[in-house]
Amino acid sequence: MYKLDTQLQQDTVRLGQFKLCDVLLMNDSQFPWVILVPRRSTTSELYQLSTEERYLQSDESAYVSQRLDDYFEADSMNIAALGNVVPQLHIHHVVRKKSDPCWPKPIWGAIDPVPYSKEALEKMVDELTLLFSDKFVTPSANDGDALY
Repeated sequence: MYKLDTQLQQDTVRLGQFKLCDVLLMNDSQFPWVILVPRRSTTSELYQLSTEERYLQSDESAYVSQRLDDYFEADSMNIAALGNVVPQLHIHHVVRKKSDPCWPKPIWGAIDPVPYSKEALEKMVDELTLLFSDKFVTPSANDGDALY
């Protein structure tokens, strides 16, 4: 049965879910940063998804990237599936700007996260929930390890 990794639970806020993936906001105010997590219990790599799931994951990822890029006017979108710390498959979507504290280098391990203030977190959650609302699905009782 699918369960979100403990580290992801600690570091993120859940925004909603798409057909395949949970949609999470990384609690780091330095970057608009969304993580997609396929609701599959034993998946740690993209190739472990079925062909249909890979297409769906790719579609959901492209949707998030395009929406974030347009909304935040990104200079670049960093998209990565890193499993070095958290083995559960999760795909990062990070809005990069030339003015961000790590530009142009990668963000991973470069600086400590700066959590959102309570007010800023509420605002970001509201904005992103609205931004992605047309693709969110209602959770069902059978919420993982099978396409609906």
